[in-house]
Amino acid sequence: MAKKPTKTTRTMPIVAPVKAKATKTAKTEKAKVTRKIKSAVRFAPVPPLDPEAPDARVMDRLWSTIIARKSADPLISHSARLLSRGINKVAQKFGEEAVECLIEAVAGNRDALIAESADVLYHLLVMWVAVGLRPEDVWTELKRREGISGIAEKSARPVMLSIAETRKIP
Repeated sequence: MAKKPTKTTRTMPIVAPVKAKATKTAKTEKAKVTRKIKSAVRFAPVPPLDPEAPDARVMDRLWSTIIARKSADPLISHSARLLSRGINKVAQKFGEEAVECLIEAVAGNRDALIAESADVLYHLLVMWVAVGLRPEDVWTELKRREGISGIAEKSARPVMLSIAETRKIP
């Protein structure tokens, strides 16, 4: 009569091959490089400014309009309605518009990106009005940064302590 095979237990631990991990890392790196290349190729060259096109003075006129509408009837003025709801609502609306702008940028929808960018700028100005900020305050800061590398400028900023920790992309 033949003997039945018996179960044997393994005495050697199972070790994942190092080569498999290296291959996975290589694939991940290759995917990152491929995404960077695709991203770089997708952006069209930016044409020079058209001297006949409307310029940033439209922002000054929009600012003046928002200031004038601040005390208007919220039933007939979108700016007055937003401002009457307080900074939390204004900031929320700005955030929503910024996200919509990002979505259109990633999707490559140029016309929609232009429209959403206009919405973002409008809601940014409304937010400035809500907190009592003037465009000159921001223009002064931009002028201060002019000619300074973005990396150098950011590294020179004082560390701001906040209640909520955030992780920002450098």
